[in-house]
Amino acid sequence: MKVLITARSAAKCKVCTDLLTAKGYEVIDGSGAAPKNEKEMINLIKDVDAVIAGVDEITGRVIEAGMPNLKIIARNGVGYNNVDILAAKIHNVTVTLSVGTNNVSVCELVFGLIFNLARNINTQNTAIDKGQWSRVMGIELDGKTIGIAGTGHIGTAVAIRAHAFGMKILACDIAINKELVNKYGVIYTDMDTIFREADIITLHLPATAETNNIINESTLSLMKPSTILINAARGDLVDEKALAAALQAKKIAGYGADTLKQEPPREDEPLLKLSNVILTPHCGGYTKDAVIKSSVTAAKEVIRVLSGKPAKFPVQ
Repeated sequence: MKVLITARSAAKCKVCTDLLTAKGYEVIDGSGAAPKNEKEMINLIKDVDAVIAGVDEITGRVIEAGMPNLKIIARNGVGYNNVDILAAKIHNVTVTLSVGTNNVSVCELVFGLIFNLARNINTQNTAIDKGQWSRVMGIELDGKTIGIAGTGHIGTAVAIRAHAFGMKILACDIAINKELVNKYGVIYTDMDTIFREADIITLHLPATAETNNIINESTLSLMKPSTILINAARGDLVDEKALAAALQAKKIAGYGADTLKQEPPREDEPLLKLSNVILTPHCGGYTKDAVIKSSVTAAKEVIRVLSGKPAKFPVQ
């Protein structure tokens, strides 16, 4: 059986590839410098039994090209908006996620972005590089209100750490995490309340029709001028044009993101030119610890499905 790996971190993870080769599978390294587009995936997926994918474009045409051999698409991550789930179901292809493997790494990057904006670290470092020695007033996290949109694995990790910093925690999710309420004092409310009251807002939502551009001109208008917005989830959650305008007009204080609608961004992306914006290249889960956990989870899902067993973390 053949296992195609297009996720770059998984292809480089020896623990992952060793698990697969030990089972007698032929491992094909289809990774590269960037995620694969539909045409590239169609050429790569023929005659393979499984794919360990990153954020590659896996459309219905790609899945059709993988027939009749393809049995599983194991996402080396927790998002699946680049995979045609309906086409996978039609062709009886299992789609799985690496659940709970990068939550700590992403959470820690979220706080890195928060600290950077709250204390103007990047701005002051740039000034020093230019030979200047001037301070910029920052804020403490203690006593501030953080609004968490989505309390899944990552949102929960953020809430626990926010509690340790003495923050008031508001959250919005379709499911209430009772442990967060009882142990960490999280208050569940609606998104409009979070937009109005939170000093820091952090997004941990999937990209769906309902969440597309949840940050827009209307919701930005509800926020305080001192609000810091963080997005380490999906670029589709944000109307970047409206956000750039709000940042330029100082309607909110700052934006920290690990994701954009287009990755890598266009050279004329307006967010790139703003001093109150911090961007990272979708590296939230890119730590040695998370890469191993995520890649191994994906490999184990492949082994389960190719062995005729049900997946542990299928997309429902």
